Amino acid sequence: MDKLKIISWVLFIVSIGSILFALIFNPASWIVYTIALVSIPVSVLSFGIVGMAKGNKDDEEGKRREPFIGY
Repeated sequence: MDKLKIISWVLFIVSIGSILFALIFNPASWIVYTIALVSIPVSVLSFGIVGMAKGNKDDEEGKRREPFIGY
């Protein structure tokens, strides 16, 4: 889970950085469109994964006491 969390944070930071680059340096319009089409969904999804990667303390205890064995 730590690997997923690290990758998600890296993707989030890179996508926010690329959005800021497009806002500050004003590149050609096709570059801005490409950044918008790629970076905005990646930032939203990676932030969602980071949020989901955090578990509640109660959930962690429940997983340790009674692991999922299937149906």
